[in-house]
Amino acid sequence: MTDAPRRLESGDVAPDFTLPDADGDPVTLSSYRGRRVILYFYPAALTPGCTKEANDFRDSLTDLEKAGCAVIGISPDKPEKLAKFRDSEHLTFPLLSDTDKKVLADYGAYGEKKLYGKATVGVIRSTFIVDADGKVEKAFYNVKATGHVDRLRRELGV
Repeated sequence: MTDAPRRLESGDVAPDFTLPDADGDPVTLSSYRGRRVILYFYPAALTPGCTKEANDFRDSLTDLEKAGCAVIGISPDKPEKLAKFRDSEHLTFPLLSDTDKKVLADYGAYGEKKLYGKATVGVIRSTFIVDADGKVEKAFYNVKATGHVDRLRRELGV
């Protein structure tokens, strides 16, 4: 197994990236400077847990945007699968494709994890609040798909 990934902490500079969205168009984190961004990393589009999490973000998006936050979802899925996911679930925020898992690794969201008591390597469901200056405000690792968005809303006072 690999070593545990390096974890980002509050105050760290959020690694910048450019990744394709569900339509193949490039999205760069630094283009969001000046506003807070909720980056959430999830294992796979069109799976039950990831669908629940994405729908919770979709249903909370208006309130999160009123609080000055943009939402971006990132997974190792190809853009074509992300487009299907977006369209089937009526998602209205960017879903980005990180097929080589570089951005996932940069955020400590890819590496060794426990799955049903066994060590495995994969996506570690994680969420980051990036402040308007591009620094990590909060980092959440090993989050649960269900109830996570409600926890974030409480953290943000939304």
